[in-house]
Amino acid sequence: MSNDINLCTFTGRLGKDVDMRALPNGDSVASFSIAVGSSWKDKGSREKKEAVEWVNIVLFKGLANVAGTYLKKGDQVLIAGKMRTRKWQDKQGQDKYMTEIVASEMKMFGSGQSGSNSGNYADKVKGNPVEPKQSQEIEPDIPF
Repeated sequence: MSNDINLCTFTGRLGKDVDMRALPNGDSVASFSIAVGSSWKDKGSREKKEAVEWVNIVLFKGLANVAGTYLKKGDQVLIAGKMRTRKWQDKQGQDKYMTEIVASEMKMFGSGQSGSNSGNYADKVKGNPVEPKQSQEIEPDIPF
């Protein structure tokens, strides 16, 4: 088996609206964070415990445009992509790091808020803009 496998898949809800910007060459870039959770029963107290982790997501070009157009705070998405860590220096010269998922695939599961107009759809997107299909049943292809 090769040592260069780098594939991450997360399903979570957006913590805020998508941040859109453009690179100097004109390519679109979208970024947002999703909340992913887990729960378990504490062995000692028998209480249900929950934890939430925030995962930083970045998308480019057509996939970024789709996210910027259709995703809103609270929406649920499945993201697949590669993990990368960026390094930069702040104004004081201190090294800073950010780990993020560079998405190559996204599946949108519709609105997490009532009254949102993002629709109820589950279109698999691989970098190309798509029109949402209204009232399509959601069938996630998560293997568990």
